[in-house]
Amino acid sequence: MGSDVEDERQLVERAQAGDQDAFQELVVRYQRKVYSICYGMLKNQQDSMDVSQDVFIKVFRYLEKFNHNSSFYTWLYRITVNKCIDFIRKRNRRSEVDYNDAVGREDDIDGDEQIMSSTLGLRPDRVYARKELRDNMLEALDTLSEKHRTILILREVEGLAYEEIADVLGISKGTVMSRLYHARRYFQEAIKEYLGETLVVK
Repeated sequence: MGSDVEDERQLVERAQAGDQDAFQELVVRYQRKVYSICYGMLKNQQDSMDVSQDVFIKVFRYLEKFNHNSSFYTWLYRITVNKCIDFIRKRNRRSEVDYNDAVGREDDIDGDEQIMSSTLGLRPDRVYARKELRDNMLEALDTLSEKHRTILILREVEGLAYEEIADVLGISKGTVMSRLYHARRYFQEAIKEYLGETLVVK
């Protein structure tokens, strides 16, 4: 783990010094994770691709100001979440939110399966086999507030520790734990009508 952190730091420092290959390697390393967060929050393939691109443009512009007080990926995730929140707010102001958008769902089920299996206690193979359940799960995610949907994605899909989530969102660890508890409960309540199983809040 230590060598990975050191390798990442060296990559970042090279990129900060103007090494384009190093920056490209950072993009390759994190582009899927950034897209996963964007898709989890935006639920639209094209919007997620556009915002992901905006994220890396901002990273490129401000990388020289990154001071290593936090890990690079924490800094990157913070930018990603903020970009998504900004996009959602602008989209809502334009009244262009489409809650029935199904574009890209067949190609982006990994994160959905992780939320289903971890939050609902279902095995991933059962989740994948139940397409209708997955579709209903996506609708249930849309009913969550912005803050609850975001914290579920960071914890259940990206696997961030409570401390890392606190750093990304700028909140306390206690708030993370409380918000995650309520996010899981709200999600379970939203989806349980589609399930014949008893759900237990973690």
